[in-house]
Amino acid sequence: MKTSKLIAALAALTVAAGTAAFAQVQGEHYKMSETHRVPAIQDTETPAQRDARMAWWREARFGMFIHWGLYSIPAGTWNGKQIPGIGEWIMNTASIPVADYKALAKQFNPTAYSAHDIVALAKSAGMKYIVITSKHHDGFAMFDSKADPFNIVDATPYHRDPIRELAEECRKQGIKLGFYYSQDQDWTAPGGAAYKTGNHDRPNHHWDPAQDGNFADYLHKKAIPQLKELLTNYGDFPAVIWFDTPTADMTPELAGEIVALLNQHPNLIWNNRLGGGYKGDTETPEQFIPARGYPGRDWEACMTINDTWGYKSYDLNFKSTQTLLRNLIDISSKGGNYLLNIGPDSKGNVPPAEVERLQQMGQWLAVNGEAIYGTQATLFGDEAGSFSTTEKDKNGKPKFIPKWDWRSTTAPDKIYVELFTWPKGSFHLDSVPRNVTGAYLLADKSHAPLKVTKSGSGIDVALPGHALDPIATVLVLTTN
Repeated sequence: MKTSKLIAALAALTVAAGTAAFAQVQGEHYKMSETHRVPAIQDTETPAQRDARMAWWREARFGMFIHWGLYSIPAGTWNGKQIPGIGEWIMNTASIPVADYKALAKQFNPTAYSAHDIVALAKSAGMKYIVITSKHHDGFAMFDSKADPFNIVDATPYHRDPIRELAEECRKQGIKLGFYYSQDQDWTAPGGAAYKTGNHDRPNHHWDPAQDGNFADYLHKKAIPQLKELLTNYGDFPAVIWFDTPTADMTPELAGEIVALLNQHPNLIWNNRLGGGYKGDTETPEQFIPARGYPGRDWEACMTINDTWGYKSYDLNFKSTQTLLRNLIDISSKGGNYLLNIGPDSKGNVPPAEVERLQQMGQWLAVNGEAIYGTQATLFGDEAGSFSTTEKDKNGKPKFIPKWDWRSTTAPDKIYVELFTWPKGSFHLDSVPRNVTGAYLLADKSHAPLKVTKSGSGIDVALPGHALDPIATVLVLTTN
C-alpha cells in the first residue's frame, strides 16, 4: 500500500491514450483509457455477464486484507531506530540495501501460522473473502515460486507455502480467496519500479545499484511468470487479483500482456491499479470512505485496524469496534465493500487487539448481517452528511461534513435503517420512495411490530425507550 508521502506522486504517474476516465485512489487519480490495444474482459462482456461475474463479490460486502511478509521481522525498527511510516514500506523508507533486506529471509520461520485459524477468524468476523499479499513491493513471494528463488519456500527455513494452506482452508470453510500482487514496484528485483521517498533522487528512484535494470525484463522474467503461477497453481483460486501502485513504467503495451493473461480466467475480478489505462472492475479508495460512493461502479474501501498495513510492533493505535462497525455500515450504505486489514507478526500471530475487534464485529453481524450482505445502497442519501458551503478540503473543493445519526441499506422488499443515535420516542422520515407496510427491530427475535404512522410521503416509527445495541440498532421497514 501507499504512504501519505506518496499521494502526490500518483497524479504524475498516469499513462493512457484516447478518451480518459478516472479512478479515484486516496484522493488522487489513475488515468484510464476507454480503448485498449488488448481489450480486457470489462471491454467485451455484456452487462448481464458482468452482473453474473460480480455477483458473489457484491453479495459479500466484507472481506479480510492480509499484509504479511519479511517486513514483519523488523516490525518498524531498523538498526535500533523506529522508522516512520507504514510497516511494509520499511525497506524503501529506511533505504535498506537489497542484500541486507534479502538476508531477513533466513530469519523468517512463522511456525505459529495457522491457515485454519486465520480463515476461522475471518468467518467469525462475518467476512466472506480474503485477499493476501502474495508479493508486496519488497519483491518477496509468500508462495512457492519457480519463477524466482526469493520466496518463502526456497529462501527461508520455513519451507512451506502458506498461501496453498490458506487456499485449502478457504475451500473447507467456504471463503473466497484473492491474491494481492505488486506488479510494478519490486525493490529487490533488477528493473523493478520504485516510488520516490526521502532522498531517492535518481531517475528510477532506486537507492541501491542492485535494483537497476530494465523494467520490461523484470516484468517478463519475474512478474508475469509469477502471475501465471498464482493464476494456475491454486485450483479455483484466486477469485480476485489485487494490483497496486502502477507507475509510468507500466505502458499500455506491457499492461496488455498482463491483461491477455487475466482474460484466460473469465470469472476473475481485478481492481483499478494495474496501470496502462485499464480501469479493472473496482474502485479502491484507500483509508477513506467516499462521501457518496461511486454510483455505477463497484468499489471497495481498503482500510487498516491501526495505522499500518504490515506489522509494526509499536503501532497500538487501534480503532474501536464502534468505528470499524460504523465504517462497514457506512460503506455498505453507499454500495461498497469493506476490505479490512490484519497484519500478522513474523511468527504468524495475528495481534490480539485485531482478533478481539474482528470477533466483536462478527457478533454484531451474526444478529444484523441481513442488513449488510447482499444489500444495495441507500434510497435516501442526505443521512450521510453534506458538502459545506463555506469550508474547503485540502484540494480546494467543498468539504464533506458527515453526520452519524443513521445509515440505510436496501433489499427488494425491505429498507434497513441502522440507527447510531437512538431517537427519542420515534424515528421520522420526511419521505419514503416505497410503500411501508410494517416495521420491527432486527435484533428483536420476535420481530414484534412497531407502530408506523404515515403522513403524506413521510413516516414515523414508534421506538422503545432504549437501543438494543450500543453501536447500531437496525430498524427494518417492510415495503412493497
